[in-house]
Amino acid sequence: MSVKNFFIKIKDFIIKPFTNLNFLASLLAIFAGILVGFIIMLFVDPGYSLGALGAILFGGFSDGLQSIGNVLIVAAPLMLAGLSVGFAFKTGLFNIGVSGQMAFAALLAIFVGVKWTFLGEAQWLVAVIAAIIGGAIWGFIPGLLKALFNVHEVVATIMMNWIAIHGAFIAYRSLDLVGGTTQNAQKVTVNGSLPSWGLDQLFGNQFLNISILLAILAAVIIHIILNKTTFGFELKAVGLNQHAAKYAGINSKRGIILSMTIAGALAGLAAATLYLNSAGATYRIETKPIAQGFEGIAVALLAYSGPLPIIASSLFFGWLKIGGEQLQSWGFDPNVIGIIMSAIVYFSALSFIFKKIVVKLLKKRAGGELE
Repeated sequence: MSVKNFFIKIKDFIIKPFTNLNFLASLLAIFAGILVGFIIMLFVDPGYSLGALGAILFGGFSDGLQSIGNVLIVAAPLMLAGLSVGFAFKTGLFNIGVSGQMAFAALLAIFVGVKWTFLGEAQWLVAVIAAIIGGAIWGFIPGLLKALFNVHEVVATIMMNWIAIHGAFIAYRSLDLVGGTTQNAQKVTVNGSLPSWGLDQLFGNQFLNISILLAILAAVIIHIILNKTTFGFELKAVGLNQHAAKYAGINSKRGIILSMTIAGALAGLAAATLYLNSAGATYRIETKPIAQGFEGIAVALLAYSGPLPIIASSLFFGWLKIGGEQLQSWGFDPNVIGIIMSAIVYFSALSFIFKKIVVKLLKKRAGGELE
């Protein structure tokens, strides 16, 4: 390959996303969401609103590699939760049960990560497998109900959320997994924690482990399954039209069950990345849903459920959340980030409007030649 062709390929790689309507619509949704947050801060305290906006936009880089490491830590479970929601979306299902799937998976993962010390250095791997199995089981049940009894997955997964959350509340006490306070589960052992494989030293961040690598690997695998395999084609066909898929000889009931099971497994892996550590986030034993389970919906919507775009979407939301931690120093409530994320979701849901705007702008720029 000549040097000229090499640079042409690099140029095409950079420019190509900006010719994609979904990508441009997502950028507009992000801009609109941040603008909403800025307007709110402007009303609350005009004097510090601009500085607070700068903290949101650049807080993820304030301490160099260490801050970037924090972004990666936050992004990993968001990425997997987004993959769980996005995978179900791609197959015609709405998995709103990620929070419950994570809660049940966390219980199994923490149990293994605390109690099964006899496994030695393999303890973390078995704990990850336990989390994946736990999430898969909690996704399988609503999938089965949908396939056999036509129980809508939204209703089933919402109910499964509360069963998992309240069940875990009881189980942590029954299994002697309560930590130093009655609000938190125990920390897993050192062997039960995900290894860092040198990432902590590379980024100068003691909390960084292989979570982000597991999340990116999962995104690539899901992309291959959905776009490069017959199995993925069948799942998407069932999602687009169950009756047509059945007519084509595809087992739609099997597709629904497998789709929800895989979505649950991804949610289980999200729980593993969040709680399998000896120094970071701790499972809170309370009757509240896990936030990342619902934030995954925002991640998936912004990325139009594409597995690879979900990588970028989750990194963006992780970046926002880390920037939002600095808002208190500017006199603003960090919950402003929640408002911005919610606004982005709303604008993403109105993507067809943004697509029309993008098309008009492109037509205007092209002198009316774009069709």
